[in-house]
Amino acid sequence: MKKILKISLLIIILAIFLATLFYLYKKSTAKPVIYLTERPFTTNITKKTVATGSVVPRKEIEIKPQVSGIVEEVFVEAGKKVHEGDIIARVRIIPDLVNLNNAEGRVEKAKIAFDDAKINYDREKKLVGEGVIAQSEFQLADVTYKNATQEVDAAEANLELIKEGVNKKSGKVTNTLIRSTIEGMVLDVPVKVGTSVIETNTFNAGTTIATVADVGDMIFDGKVDETEVGKIKPGMDLLLTVGAIENDTFHATLKYIAPKGVLENGAVQFEIKADVRLKPEQFIRAGYSANADIVLERKDKVMAIKEGLLLFEGDSAYVEVETAPQKFEKRLIKTGLSDGINIQIISGLTMKDKIKIQPLNPTGAGK
Repeated sequence: MKKILKISLLIIILAIFLATLFYLYKKSTAKPVIYLTERPFTTNITKKTVATGSVVPRKEIEIKPQVSGIVEEVFVEAGKKVHEGDIIARVRIIPDLVNLNNAEGRVEKAKIAFDDAKINYDREKKLVGEGVIAQSEFQLADVTYKNATQEVDAAEANLELIKEGVNKKSGKVTNTLIRSTIEGMVLDVPVKVGTSVIETNTFNAGTTIATVADVGDMIFDGKVDETEVGKIKPGMDLLLTVGAIENDTFHATLKYIAPKGVLENGAVQFEIKADVRLKPEQFIRAGYSANADIVLERKDKVMAIKEGLLLFEGDSAYVEVETAPQKFEKRLIKTGLSDGINIQIISGLTMKDKIKIQPLNPTGAGK
Protein backbone atom coordinates (compact mmCIF):
# COMPACT_ATOMS: atom_id res chain seq x y z
CA MET A 1 0.00 0.00 0.00
CA LYS A 2 2.80 2.37 0.89
CA LYS A 3 4.52 1.50 -2.36
CA ILE A 4 1.41 2.43 -4.37
CA LEU A 5 1.18 5.79 -2.61
CA LYS A 6 4.81 6.58 -3.35
CA ILE A 7 4.39 5.71 -7.02
CA SER A 8 1.24 7.86 -7.27
CA LEU A 9 2.97 10.83 -5.63
CA LEU A 10 5.92 10.56 -8.01
CA ILE A 11 3.56 10.46 -10.99
CA ILE A 12 1.76 13.59 -9.77
CA ILE A 13 5.04 15.47 -9.22
CA LEU A 14 6.27 14.45 -12.66
CA ALA A 15 3.02 15.62 -14.27
CA ILE A 16 3.24 18.98 -12.56
CA PHE A 17 6.85 19.35 -13.66
CA LEU A 18 6.05 18.52 -17.29
CA ALA A 19 3.04 20.90 -17.28
CA THR A 20 5.26 23.69 -15.95
CA LEU A 21 7.83 23.10 -18.65
CA PHE A 22 5.14 23.14 -21.34
CA TYR A 23 3.68 26.41 -19.96
CA LEU A 24 7.08 28.09 -19.89
CA TYR A 25 7.80 26.93 -23.42
CA LYS A 26 4.49 28.28 -24.76
CA LYS A 27 5.01 31.55 -22.96
CA SER A 28 8.51 32.02 -24.32
CA THR A 29 7.40 31.37 -27.86
CA ALA A 30 6.88 34.84 -29.50
CA LYS A 31 3.60 35.30 -31.29
CA PRO A 32 3.89 36.76 -34.76
CA VAL A 33 2.93 40.47 -34.90
CA ILE A 34 0.32 41.23 -37.50
CA TYR A 35 0.19 44.95 -38.26
CA LEU A 36 -2.90 46.77 -39.46
CA THR A 37 -2.53 49.21 -42.34
CA GLU A 38 -4.34 52.30 -43.49
CA ARG A 39 -4.48 54.10 -46.82
CA PRO A 40 -4.30 57.88 -47.39
CA PHE A 41 -7.65 59.58 -47.96
CA THR A 42 -9.03 62.84 -49.37
CA THR A 43 -10.48 65.36 -46.92
CA ASN A 44 -10.77 69.04 -45.99
CA ILE A 45 -8.31 70.25 -43.36
CA THR A 46 -8.99 73.36 -41.33
CA LYS A 47 -6.57 74.87 -38.85
CA LYS A 48 -8.35 77.00 -36.27
CA THR A 49 -8.05 78.58 -32.85
CA VAL A 50 -10.73 79.05 -30.24
CA ALA A 51 -11.66 82.31 -28.51
CA THR A 52 -13.93 82.46 -25.48
CA GLY A 53 -16.25 85.34 -24.72
CA SER A 54 -19.86 86.42 -24.87
CA VAL A 55 -22.39 87.83 -27.30
CA VAL A 56 -23.42 91.39 -26.41
CA PRO A 57 -25.30 94.22 -28.15
CA ARG A 58 -23.18 96.70 -30.06
CA LYS A 59 -25.27 99.59 -28.75
CA GLU A 60 -26.26 99.29 -25.09
CA ILE A 61 -27.38 102.49 -23.37
CA GLU A 62 -28.04 103.25 -19.71
CA ILE A 63 -30.98 105.65 -19.36
CA LYS A 64 -30.39 108.13 -16.51
CA PRO A 65 -32.55 110.97 -15.10
CA GLN A 66 -31.84 114.65 -15.54
CA VAL A 67 -33.39 115.47 -12.15
CA SER A 68 -33.07 114.02 -8.67
CA GLY A 69 -36.14 112.69 -6.93
CA ILE A 70 -38.25 109.60 -6.36
CA VAL A 71 -39.47 107.20 -9.03
CA GLU A 72 -43.22 107.73 -9.16
CA GLU A 73 -44.10 105.32 -11.96
CA VAL A 74 -42.30 102.81 -14.22
CA PHE A 75 -43.85 102.21 -17.65
CA VAL A 76 -41.69 99.37 -18.99
CA GLU A 77 -40.26 96.02 -17.93
CA ALA A 78 -37.30 93.94 -19.11
CA GLY A 79 -37.92 92.41 -22.53
CA LYS A 80 -40.21 95.15 -23.82
CA LYS A 81 -39.33 96.84 -27.11
CA VAL A 82 -39.27 100.63 -27.08
CA HIS A 83 -38.80 103.40 -29.64
CA GLU A 84 -36.71 106.51 -29.32
CA GLY A 85 -38.64 109.00 -27.19
CA ASP A 86 -40.89 106.44 -25.46
CA ILE A 87 -41.46 107.15 -21.77
CA ILE A 88 -39.55 104.80 -19.47
CA ALA A 89 -40.49 106.23 -16.07
CA ARG A 90 -41.68 109.34 -14.26
CA VAL A 91 -39.76 110.96 -11.41
CA ARG A 92 -41.31 113.15 -8.74
CA ILE A 93 -38.97 115.97 -7.82
CA ILE A 94 -38.07 116.48 -4.17
CA PRO A 95 -36.93 120.11 -4.22
CA ASP A 96 -33.80 121.18 -2.40
CA LEU A 97 -34.85 123.39 0.52
CA VAL A 98 -32.10 125.93 -0.08
CA ASN A 99 -32.94 126.30 -3.77
CA LEU A 100 -36.66 126.41 -2.98
CA ASN A 101 -36.17 129.14 -0.39
CA ASN A 102 -34.02 131.18 -2.79
CA ALA A 103 -36.59 130.81 -5.56
CA GLU A 104 -39.44 131.92 -3.32
CA GLY A 105 -37.36 134.90 -2.17
CA ARG A 106 -36.65 135.82 -5.77
CA VAL A 107 -40.39 135.82 -6.56
CA GLU A 108 -41.14 138.12 -3.63
CA LYS A 109 -38.37 140.54 -4.63
CA ALA A 110 -39.59 140.53 -8.24
CA LYS A 111 -43.15 141.34 -7.14
CA ILE A 112 -41.96 144.22 -4.94
CA ALA A 113 -39.94 145.64 -7.83
CA PHE A 114 -42.91 145.12 -10.16
CA ASP A 115 -45.31 146.99 -7.85
CA ASP A 116 -42.88 149.92 -7.57
CA ALA A 117 -42.30 149.99 -11.36
CA LYS A 118 -46.05 149.88 -12.03
CA ILE A 119 -46.76 152.81 -9.70
CA ASN A 120 -44.01 154.82 -11.35
CA TYR A 121 -45.20 153.76 -14.83
CA ASP A 122 -48.80 154.85 -14.14
CA ARG A 123 -47.65 158.18 -12.73
CA GLU A 124 -45.29 158.90 -15.63
CA LYS A 125 -47.95 157.91 -18.15
CA LYS A 126 -50.41 160.40 -16.65
CA LEU A 127 -47.83 163.17 -16.60
CA VAL A 128 -46.72 162.63 -20.18
CA GLY A 129 -50.38 162.75 -21.20
CA GLU A 130 -50.74 166.12 -19.55
CA GLY A 131 -47.55 167.38 -21.18
CA VAL A 132 -45.78 167.90 -17.87
CA ILE A 133 -42.80 165.64 -18.71
CA ALA A 134 -41.05 164.72 -21.91
CA GLN A 135 -41.63 161.47 -23.80
CA SER A 136 -38.05 160.36 -23.11
CA GLU A 137 -38.65 160.35 -19.35
CA PHE A 138 -41.77 158.25 -19.78
CA GLN A 139 -39.85 155.81 -22.01
CA LEU A 140 -37.43 155.09 -19.14
CA ALA A 141 -40.36 154.29 -16.81
CA ASP A 142 -41.91 152.09 -19.51
CA VAL A 143 -38.70 150.03 -19.91
CA THR A 144 -38.38 149.62 -16.14
CA TYR A 145 -41.98 148.40 -15.92
CA LYS A 146 -41.53 145.86 -18.72
CA ASN A 147 -38.31 144.53 -17.15
CA ALA A 148 -40.08 144.15 -13.80
CA THR A 149 -42.91 142.23 -15.48
CA GLN A 150 -40.42 139.92 -17.18
CA GLU A 151 -38.55 139.31 -13.93
CA VAL A 152 -41.75 138.28 -12.16
CA ASP A 153 -42.52 135.77 -14.92
CA ALA A 154 -38.98 134.40 -14.83
CA ALA A 155 -38.96 134.09 -11.02
CA GLU A 156 -42.32 132.28 -10.98
CA ALA A 157 -41.22 129.95 -13.78
CA ASN A 158 -38.02 129.15 -11.90
CA LEU A 159 -40.00 128.39 -8.72
CA GLU A 160 -42.35 126.14 -10.69
CA LEU A 161 -39.42 124.27 -12.24
CA ILE A 162 -37.88 123.63 -8.83
CA LYS A 163 -41.18 122.35 -7.45
CA GLU A 164 -42.61 120.42 -10.42
CA GLY A 165 -39.86 120.10 -12.99
CA VAL A 166 -42.01 121.85 -15.61
CA ASN A 167 -43.54 125.27 -16.13
CA LYS A 168 -46.47 126.62 -18.11
CA LYS A 169 -44.33 128.01 -20.92
CA SER A 170 -42.55 124.71 -21.60
CA GLY A 171 -45.87 122.83 -21.80
CA LYS A 172 -45.24 119.09 -22.16
CA VAL A 173 -41.46 119.47 -22.18
CA THR A 174 -40.37 118.18 -18.80
CA ASN A 175 -37.34 116.37 -17.48
CA THR A 176 -39.41 114.47 -14.90
CA LEU A 177 -40.44 112.06 -17.68
CA ILE A 178 -37.52 109.74 -18.44
CA ARG A 179 -37.49 108.78 -22.13
CA SER A 180 -35.57 106.23 -24.17
CA THR A 181 -32.78 107.73 -26.24
CA ILE A 182 -32.61 104.83 -28.72
CA GLU A 183 -34.83 102.18 -30.28
CA GLY A 184 -34.35 98.68 -28.94
CA MET A 185 -35.24 96.24 -26.19
CA VAL A 186 -35.26 96.97 -22.47
CA LEU A 187 -32.65 94.65 -20.96
CA ASP A 188 -32.97 95.67 -17.33
CA VAL A 189 -34.94 98.01 -15.08
CA PRO A 190 -32.92 98.18 -11.84
CA VAL A 191 -35.23 100.67 -10.08
CA LYS A 192 -38.72 100.28 -8.65
CA VAL A 193 -41.46 102.71 -7.71
CA GLY A 194 -40.33 104.64 -4.66
CA THR A 195 -36.61 104.39 -5.42
CA SER A 196 -34.62 107.57 -4.89
CA VAL A 197 -32.61 108.55 -7.95
CA ILE A 198 -29.81 111.03 -8.56
CA GLU A 199 -29.52 113.18 -11.66
CA THR A 200 -26.60 113.00 -14.07
CA ASN A 201 -24.18 115.85 -13.46
CA THR A 202 -20.52 116.76 -13.57
CA PHE A 203 -19.73 115.02 -10.30
CA ASN A 204 -22.06 112.01 -10.46
CA ALA A 205 -22.90 109.49 -13.20
CA GLY A 206 -26.48 109.35 -11.95
CA THR A 207 -28.82 106.47 -11.19
CA THR A 208 -29.60 104.06 -14.02
CA ILE A 209 -33.35 103.92 -14.65
CA ALA A 210 -33.18 101.28 -17.41
CA THR A 211 -30.76 99.65 -19.83
CA VAL A 212 -31.83 99.62 -23.48
CA ALA A 213 -30.02 97.86 -26.34
CA ASP A 214 -30.49 97.04 -30.00
CA VAL A 215 -30.57 93.23 -29.85
CA GLY A 216 -30.74 93.03 -33.63
CA ASP A 217 -27.14 94.24 -33.88
CA MET A 218 -24.94 91.92 -31.82
CA ILE A 219 -21.19 91.48 -31.53
CA PHE A 220 -18.95 88.77 -30.11
CA ASP A 221 -16.66 90.15 -27.41
CA GLY A 222 -13.95 87.65 -26.56
CA LYS A 223 -10.34 87.02 -25.63
CA VAL A 224 -7.49 85.37 -27.56
CA ASP A 225 -4.24 84.11 -26.07
CA GLU A 226 -1.01 85.90 -26.98
CA THR A 227 0.29 82.76 -28.73
CA GLU A 228 -2.57 82.92 -31.24
CA VAL A 229 -3.18 86.66 -31.68
CA GLY A 230 -0.38 86.99 -34.26
CA LYS A 231 -2.16 84.48 -36.52
CA ILE A 232 -5.46 86.35 -36.82
CA LYS A 233 -6.43 89.54 -38.62
CA PRO A 234 -9.61 91.58 -39.22
CA GLY A 235 -11.91 90.11 -41.84
CA MET A 236 -11.51 86.49 -40.77
CA ASP A 237 -14.62 84.35 -40.42
CA LEU A 238 -15.70 83.10 -37.02
CA LEU A 239 -18.10 80.28 -36.22
CA LEU A 240 -19.86 80.91 -32.91
CA THR A 241 -21.15 78.18 -30.66
CA VAL A 242 -23.47 79.46 -27.94
CA GLY A 243 -23.63 77.18 -24.94
CA ALA A 244 -27.26 77.97 -24.16
CA ILE A 245 -28.43 77.31 -27.74
CA GLU A 246 -28.09 73.71 -28.87
CA ASN A 247 -27.86 72.51 -32.46
CA ASP A 248 -27.32 75.99 -33.88
CA THR A 249 -24.28 78.02 -34.88
CA PHE A 250 -23.79 81.64 -35.81
CA HIS A 251 -21.41 83.26 -38.26
CA ALA A 252 -19.38 86.38 -37.49
CA THR A 253 -16.68 88.54 -39.06
CA LEU A 254 -13.65 89.64 -37.04
CA LYS A 255 -13.50 93.46 -36.89
CA TYR A 256 -11.24 94.44 -34.00
CA ILE A 257 -8.11 93.14 -32.26
CA ALA A 258 -6.89 95.01 -29.18
CA PRO A 259 -3.41 96.52 -29.59
CA LYS A 260 -2.67 95.88 -25.90
CA GLY A 261 -3.04 92.67 -23.92
CA VAL A 262 -4.29 92.16 -20.38
CA LEU A 263 -2.77 89.71 -17.90
CA GLU A 264 -5.42 87.22 -16.77
CA ASN A 265 -4.69 84.10 -14.72
CA GLY A 266 -1.02 84.24 -15.59
CA ALA A 267 -1.53 84.58 -19.37
CA VAL A 268 -1.74 87.65 -21.59
CA GLN A 269 -5.11 87.90 -23.31
CA PHE A 270 -6.07 90.21 -26.20
CA GLU A 271 -9.63 91.41 -26.66
CA ILE A 272 -11.31 90.81 -30.01
CA LYS A 273 -14.68 91.90 -31.39
CA ALA A 274 -16.62 90.42 -34.29
CA ASP A 275 -19.89 91.34 -36.03
CA VAL A 276 -22.45 88.56 -35.59
CA ARG A 277 -24.47 87.86 -38.72
CA LEU A 278 -27.97 86.96 -37.55
CA LYS A 279 -30.64 85.50 -39.80
CA PRO A 280 -34.09 87.13 -39.61
CA GLU A 281 -35.47 84.30 -37.46
CA GLN A 282 -32.43 84.06 -35.17
CA PHE A 283 -32.34 85.69 -31.74
CA ILE A 284 -29.58 85.73 -29.13
CA ARG A 285 -30.10 87.06 -25.62
CA ALA A 286 -27.54 89.60 -24.49
CA GLY A 287 -24.72 88.18 -22.40
CA TYR A 288 -24.80 84.57 -23.63
CA SER A 289 -21.37 82.94 -23.28
CA ALA A 290 -19.95 81.68 -26.56
CA ASN A 291 -16.91 80.05 -28.12
CA ALA A 292 -15.62 81.28 -31.46
CA ASP A 293 -13.73 79.04 -33.87
CA ILE A 294 -11.40 81.27 -35.89
CA VAL A 295 -10.29 79.70 -39.18
CA LEU A 296 -6.57 80.38 -39.55
CA GLU A 297 -6.00 78.29 -42.70
CA ARG A 298 -8.02 75.84 -44.80
CA LYS A 299 -7.20 73.24 -47.46
CA ASP A 300 -10.00 71.53 -49.36
CA LYS A 301 -9.90 68.07 -50.96
CA VAL A 302 -6.27 67.26 -50.20
CA MET A 303 -4.56 63.92 -49.59
CA ALA A 304 -4.15 63.27 -45.88
CA ILE A 305 -3.38 60.64 -43.29
CA LYS A 306 -3.97 60.36 -39.56
CA GLU A 307 -1.34 62.38 -37.77
CA GLY A 308 -0.75 59.45 -35.39
CA LEU A 309 0.79 57.46 -38.27
CA LEU A 310 3.75 59.83 -38.52
CA LEU A 311 7.18 58.88 -37.23
CA PHE A 312 10.08 61.30 -36.80
CA GLU A 313 13.81 61.08 -37.20
CA GLY A 314 15.57 64.32 -36.50
CA ASP A 315 13.83 67.02 -38.55
CA SER A 316 12.39 64.50 -41.01
CA ALA A 317 8.98 62.87 -40.96
CA TYR A 318 8.38 59.40 -42.36
CA VAL A 319 5.92 56.53 -42.40
CA GLU A 320 6.34 52.79 -42.86
CA VAL A 321 4.78 51.63 -46.15
CA GLU A 322 3.90 48.00 -46.88
CA THR A 323 5.89 46.60 -49.83
CA ALA A 324 4.80 42.97 -49.38
CA PRO A 325 2.44 41.24 -46.96
CA GLN A 326 3.61 42.36 -43.49
CA LYS A 327 6.84 43.74 -45.00
CA PHE A 328 7.42 47.47 -44.51
CA GLU A 329 9.95 50.07 -45.57
CA LYS A 330 10.64 53.58 -44.28
CA ARG A 331 9.52 56.35 -46.61
CA LEU A 332 10.21 60.05 -46.10
CA ILE A 333 7.25 62.34 -46.73
CA LYS A 334 6.56 66.05 -46.94
CA THR A 335 3.64 67.27 -44.85
CA GLY A 336 1.46 70.36 -44.97
CA LEU A 337 -1.48 71.70 -42.96
CA SER A 338 -2.61 69.83 -39.84
CA ASP A 339 -5.72 70.17 -37.71
CA GLY A 340 -4.34 68.03 -34.89
CA ILE A 341 -6.06 64.85 -36.14
CA ASN A 342 -5.40 64.72 -39.88
CA ILE A 343 -2.34 66.05 -41.69
CA GLN A 344 -1.91 66.98 -45.34
CA ILE A 345 0.53 64.95 -47.44
CA ILE A 346 2.28 67.04 -50.07
CA SER A 347 4.64 64.38 -51.44
CA GLY A 348 6.02 60.91 -50.72
CA LEU A 349 2.80 58.88 -50.82
CA THR A 350 0.09 57.80 -53.24
CA MET A 351 -3.54 56.99 -52.55
CA LYS A 352 -2.77 53.24 -53.02
CA ASP A 353 -0.01 53.01 -50.41
CA LYS A 354 -0.71 51.05 -47.25
CA ILE A 355 0.73 52.66 -44.14
CA LYS A 356 1.66 50.66 -41.07
CA ILE A 357 -0.35 51.42 -37.95
CA GLN A 358 1.99 51.40 -35.00
CA PRO A 359 0.86 49.00 -32.20
CA LEU A 360 -0.26 50.43 -28.91
CA ASN A 361 1.66 47.76 -26.96
CA PRO A 362 4.96 45.97 -27.57
CA THR A 363 3.38 42.54 -28.08
CA GLY A 364 1.71 43.35 -31.37
CA ALA A 365 -1.61 44.60 -32.66
CA GLY A 366 -4.55 43.79 -34.83
CA LYS A 367 -5.53 40.81 -36.85
